[in-house]
Amino acid sequence: MNSFEIQKIISAILITVLVVFGIGKISDFIFDKDEDSVVAYKVDPPESDIVKNEAEASLDLKAMFALADLAHGEKVFKKCAACHLINKGGENKIGPALYGVIGRKVASKENYKYSKAMASYDKNWTFEEMNGYLKKPQSYIKGTKMAFAGLRKEKDRASVILYLNENSDNPLPLP
Repeated sequence: MNSFEIQKIISAILITVLVVFGIGKISDFIFDKDEDSVVAYKVDPPESDIVKNEAEASLDLKAMFALADLAHGEKVFKKCAACHLINKGGENKIGPALYGVIGRKVASKENYKYSKAMASYDKNWTFEEMNGYLKKPQSYIKGTKMAFAGLRKEKDRASVILYLNENSDNPLPLP
């Protein structure tokens, strides 16, 4: 091995070290990190640890529906419209048609193949049920095939529920 080959190997190692450290310094410059900030994750308690009675739930719904706006619900529903129709007599798409869904039995829309989890969920779509489901569908009814992250904001959920309730032959009275 002559000295020229050794020089190439040492140069390659030095360039690699300089590139790695240089990228680190450049990324520190671009992504300004605050050393004083606390890095933490918010951990929600399991649903079994959350206990609410019906009076508290109805108070929460009343407060939530105070935020609701029908026009806002129609706007937010556009996220749902990729998979669901809301018009009377609308056909099922990727998801079932949602006209008159509030007050209806879960997984009761004809000509739609529901997941086993939804089919075995023996409840009606009340305001409380719809609120919980729209918040995080995958964790509310485990095994549902609805691939939607959910609506985090209470105003969005309340407005969509109000919009769903209004799109019915017999809208339910608000809490």
